[in-house]
Amino acid sequence: MSLLRGIATIGVWTMLSRVLGFARDVMMAALLGAGGVADAFFVAFQFPNLFRRLFAEGAFNAAFVPLFAGTLQAQGRDAARDFAGRALSVLLAVLLPLTVLVELAMPWLMVAVAPGFVGESEKFALAVEFTRICFPYLMFMALVSMLAAALNAIDRFAVASAAPILLNIIMILALLGPVHWTTTPGHALSWAVAIAGAAQFIWLAQDAGRADILPSLPRPRLSPDIRKLFRLMLPGIFGASVIQLNQWIGTLLASLLPSGAISYLYYADRVNQLPLGVVGVAVGVALLPLLSRQLRAGNLDAARANQNRAIELGLLLTLPAAAALIAVPGPIIAVLFQRGAFGAEDAAATARTLAAYAIGLPAFVLVKALSPGFFAREDTRTPVLVGASAVAVNIALAVTLMVPLQQVGIALAVAAASWVNAAGLGVVLWRRGHLQPDERLTKRAALIVVATAVMVAALLLGRLLLGDLLAGGTPARIAALAALIGAGLAVYGLACHVLGAARLGELRQALARQSVRPESA
Repeated sequence: MSLLRGIATIGVWTMLSRVLGFARDVMMAALLGAGGVADAFFVAFQFPNLFRRLFAEGAFNAAFVPLFAGTLQAQGRDAARDFAGRALSVLLAVLLPLTVLVELAMPWLMVAVAPGFVGESEKFALAVEFTRICFPYLMFMALVSMLAAALNAIDRFAVASAAPILLNIIMILALLGPVHWTTTPGHALSWAVAIAGAAQFIWLAQDAGRADILPSLPRPRLSPDIRKLFRLMLPGIFGASVIQLNQWIGTLLASLLPSGAISYLYYADRVNQLPLGVVGVAVGVALLPLLSRQLRAGNLDAARANQNRAIELGLLLTLPAAAALIAVPGPIIAVLFQRGAFGAEDAAATARTLAAYAIGLPAFVLVKALSPGFFAREDTRTPVLVGASAVAVNIALAVTLMVPLQQVGIALAVAAASWVNAAGLGVVLWRRGHLQPDERLTKRAALIVVATAVMVAALLLGRLLLGDLLAGGTPARIAALAALIGAGLAVYGLACHVLGAARLGELRQALARQSVRPESA
């Protein structure tokens, strides 16, 4: 499967998941608003997700995929499946007692996770209760992440990419029914999260069985290859998850701000996550196994070409997205969330936060395109060192900006830290000779910037012309926003074609071929 075909497969399913996620968030905003129950649930939802991204997806995926792909290439499917089973048994041996310990220690952990809740006893108690209900999700997601990594390593991307859809469907169903029968909407949503973890595991286990890579669970033992996995994984817990750590730090600091700040950050991040998830995550997931196989086979030129094309595609899709979110955040948030308990002031605060987050969007995606250059070479240490500087920048800026700018300052800090992270990773890869931007990449990156500027001018003009409709009732706002976004996409696509930043024929050819080869401008 070509790199672009892999990215497209992951991106399409991720897009469907995000659309359902937006439907879920619209319902949540209308029911929960941006008050204490919402803040408590978002902390509870983020807590197991942080562990999942740190351990199961971030570090584990970064360490597991190159080793699994190498074993598959050198020794065949049986050996790779046996390695996966031994890795999973040890991972579960660690996570089971960790889950029990966290459940017992939750009141004390919540003091560290959301210290601002301590003075609000009701919000604090809800956060502890919601998190205890949600946290078993981590166990299922560890299983899901291992199965997804194995499926990705053999280029089966679709089922793993579709798994998050189940989470959104189950949460939507909870909002339609059980939410009216529980003490608060947060209780129903917390139970939905736990149930969704089990559903996603069953979904992936069936596909792994069809692909003949579903591992058995032997007795946990630290064999040499498992020791190597955990040696790679431990630094990767930090290096692969800098974005998540920065967002968690933001949540911690936001708990010290007035009620609603955490909710504004959550809703803004959900919109910002659409291009990040559809493009950034897809690029990283598709690129890592491909680079691992090519480097194992000694095909260095193809590996460099694939990384260049991944960066090019990331810029092509995320620069206009970031520019649009900065130029017209107000109409986007108003159409998506401004109804029910989520009022105009909430929408305005969330829009400002979204514009701040969007500044770092291209950097978020560049990190996803650059990190596989280290992980495919079994280097999980360097991203840790680079990520440490990014986290330091985030903390310093967030603490400095949160007082005058509230949650907007926290979002700006996350964005700045992402640029530090992306720049650091790129410079190190370039100095080592692993990243060599070709003429096509440098030329088209400049053209993408010009096409994006043309699109922004069109968006600002369209916002001026559609101002009355964008400020009108819900149907008028939806129609005006759809027209504005459609016009922006059309202008950007036309500008890219005329300037030569991207051509439809090349995309069709890339989707058809089996690998990405070095290309000239």
